[in-house]
Amino acid sequence: MTGSRRTLKAAEAIREVVAMSILTDIKDPRVRDATVTRVEVSGDMRYAKVYVSVMGDEKKEQLTLRGLQSAAGYMQTKCAKRIDTRYTPRLQFQLDEGAKKSVEVVQLLKEIFPGGTDASPKETPDEQIEDQHDDQPDDEQSDDE
Repeated sequence: MTGSRRTLKAAEAIREVVAMSILTDIKDPRVRDATVTRVEVSGDMRYAKVYVSVMGDEKKEQLTLRGLQSAAGYMQTKCAKRIDTRYTPRLQFQLDEGAKKSVEVVQLLKEIFPGGTDASPKETPDEQIEDQHDDQPDDEQSDDE
């Protein structure tokens, strides 16, 4: 996301306000397992897309989105107190599919490479380069002579 410094600062402030509101202020049980991942603010500062990740199935995700949308007015009021602009951005909540997709990728990789529980490589990339360099004949190693 590219934008002006002003919209980026507003997006970060909105992300903080909404995340803290979900954690501490909102008592709606539908909103319990939501995490704010990012916020995109429009150039005219009238709209803000709040991307949330929800732990649970699709039904839980839809319930959480409805709960967040019903609390949007309250969170907009809190955002208005935090950011000093002529217009308070209207909050629109969307599911962030990034976390779900990354879990799917990990599952696929585990299926493709089943014994790859060791996350650290045997050699560092520098050691691999040195090994490749050692395999070359001596006359190819020194071009300076």
